[in-house]
Amino acid sequence: MPFDLARIRAAYPALAEGYVHLDGAGGTQTAAPVVDAVTAAMRAAVGNRSAAFVPGRRSLEMVTAARSAVADLLGARPEGVVLGPSATALTYTLARTLGAGWRPGDEVVVSRLDHDANVRPWVQAAEAAGATVRWAEFDRATGELPTDQYADLIGERTRLVAVTAGSNAIGTVPDVPAIAKVAHAVGALVCVDGVHSVPHGPTDVAALGADFLVTSAYKWSGPHLAAMVADPAGWETLRPAKLRPSSDAVPDRFEAGTPSFPLLAGVAAAVDHLAGLDPAATGDRRERVRAGLAAAQMHEEQVFDRLLAGLTARPAITVYGSPARRCPTVSFRVAGLTPADTAAALGERGLCLSYGDYYAYEYFQAMGLRDSGGAVRASVYHYNTVDEVDRLLAELDRLAECGGRMAG
Repeated sequence: MPFDLARIRAAYPALAEGYVHLDGAGGTQTAAPVVDAVTAAMRAAVGNRSAAFVPGRRSLEMVTAARSAVADLLGARPEGVVLGPSATALTYTLARTLGAGWRPGDEVVVSRLDHDANVRPWVQAAEAAGATVRWAEFDRATGELPTDQYADLIGERTRLVAVTAGSNAIGTVPDVPAIAKVAHAVGALVCVDGVHSVPHGPTDVAALGADFLVTSAYKWSGPHLAAMVADPAGWETLRPAKLRPSSDAVPDRFEAGTPSFPLLAGVAAAVDHLAGLDPAATGDRRERVRAGLAAAQMHEEQVFDRLLAGLTARPAITVYGSPARRCPTVSFRVAGLTPADTAAALGERGLCLSYGDYYAYEYFQAMGLRDSGGAVRASVYHYNTVDEVDRLLAELDRLAECGGRMAG
């Protein structure tokens, strides 16, 4: 069945305001079922978790439903889903917990292609333990993350390898399964940042070879919450710092404090929404999610192809990276204009794009772009259209003329 874009767009109330949202990498708009679920949860009587009364049982049900939904999204087990406020917070919790067992001489491998949320927590945990940090480098011309370097980076003292499944700066999709295979051969753990990859196609934690994978719901039409998944047996071996009376069960022991129950209702609704992207899909929710995201991925690729071709064809625009496999995300600069000025000018015309380093600190530092303002990012999500891309390209042509006059 063709991707019904009109039906999909109608499910996002914010799109009615008329802005062009070409930065799904920074956060997508929220689907109506998510808004409704959060609103309904906030209107109902909800107590803190308790089996003693109905409002308390409702909160228990919301937690259970959110875990089940995330498990279906990622191919994980509900009892291995840890929920939290952000991918950064969850990664810090894991890094501090694992790092407590590291010793001088142990090694951690991180990548300069990653969002800093999958870099700095590991670097800091290694520093605290006296462990060594080893860096995987990306190809400056293509933006690829060469897999063969990991054979030299990973050794008998490697304790953890952190790698992204999709660059939030230039979209690169590294060969995570191959990297994980090298890591697992020496007994190292693998933490995969799936924040940018999960919204753009079906995800299977086992196929990736991820021991831990983190994702953020607000990148796939949901609320501002995150989840990290692992095999429940893997969580059982870890002892995070926690309050003494809080639950010692897995996965609860990794979730500090009381969660936002209404937002958890929104997480479950967001996964249900993704499961409905392809109305012809059948089977259980896991199967329907995979089908829906596969259909969305095909649409996104068509829109992104138009965007990338248009950007690369314009002499006044410099596009960074040309990876063979990529999420629908690209960073660029317009000659004669700073990234900040470009984004502001586009914003005045109703086009919403991010600028700067978007927390891809190491990438922009290595490229020599960070101190001069980074770049402008365009990222396609499944509600974007070819017409929106054409509108962006037309505005960039206008800005390029202005930039040329300013440079002259």
